[in-house]
Amino acid sequence: MARVVRLEPGPLSNEVVLELQKADLVLLEADRHLEARLSDAALPFRLLEGTLLSESSTLIVPRSPFDDLVRVVDRLLGPGGCPWDQAQTHESLKKYLLEEAYEVIEAIDSNDDTLLREELGDLLLQPVMHGQISKAAGGFETDDAARGIVEKLIRRHPHVFGDAKVADADEVLRNWDKIKKTEKGDGAQSVLAGVPKSMASLLRAHEVSKRAARVGFEWPDIESVFDKLREEEAELKAALQEGSSERVEAELGDLLFTVVNIARWAKIEPEEALRTMVNRFTARFMRMEQLASGDLKSLTPEEWDELWSQAKAEVG
Repeated sequence: MARVVRLEPGPLSNEVVLELQKADLVLLEADRHLEARLSDAALPFRLLEGTLLSESSTLIVPRSPFDDLVRVVDRLLGPGGCPWDQAQTHESLKKYLLEEAYEVIEAIDSNDDTLLREELGDLLLQPVMHGQISKAAGGFETDDAARGIVEKLIRRHPHVFGDAKVADADEVLRNWDKIKKTEKGDGAQSVLAGVPKSMASLLRAHEVSKRAARVGFEWPDIESVFDKLREEEAELKAALQEGSSERVEAELGDLLFTVVNIARWAKIEPEEALRTMVNRFTARFMRMEQLASGDLKSLTPEEWDELWSQAKAEVG
């Protein structure tokens, strides 16, 4: 009976090469990366297509790159691995998860496909690290997390994997909420449950407003939202005149939340809109710094306006 082998990631050791030299190597399927590794080691092979296996054959079954990543992380965390990786915890990795997510967003904005591929790889490392750290402590592992999301996606898309019918994306979201509440086993659970408190405030505000609107807590039209905006603006001005910092903070929060609802009505992601605007402002301001002939603090309002107009014309 043919032997089945899955090669470990990384260069083939001399021992593995010597072992494989004795066998009739057959690849289960075409895999350019695996073929390159075998060719680099001067190991002859053939594809399984249209051929028969003999008792002396060794069937090389490709590992998925994800499998390789999990094994590399296991090696880093295991005996003789990397001291830095071994010192990490779920808590210590939180900042890296956020950093990598933001770097993915920057790569998307750059329209650089090569950079995006690299940054997605860096981001993918984070859940694998968490999964394998948990495994080492006797808890869940990365495969468990992957299995869980597969089951959840199938369960929450009955219109794809079952017989349910939906009219549009809005109905998909309503069904998703219903299925989610059923899964939690508490029919009285709030529709806002599960929105992380640690989420960036603008993102959280948008998600909370969307969920509330999906169950009917909504203005009749966008003009009503603008009416609310003007109301909140007046209340903020009154708070500023009163001089109470606590009230100013509360009224400013109300105003910002109303602006988020305007964005939702306009089908605009407020986080994305603000991030794009800040990027635009940063580029223009940095150009103004380059154009200024002297100390920025010494510029007159007219000179500021002139520099801003020039920078805006140059960088957009």
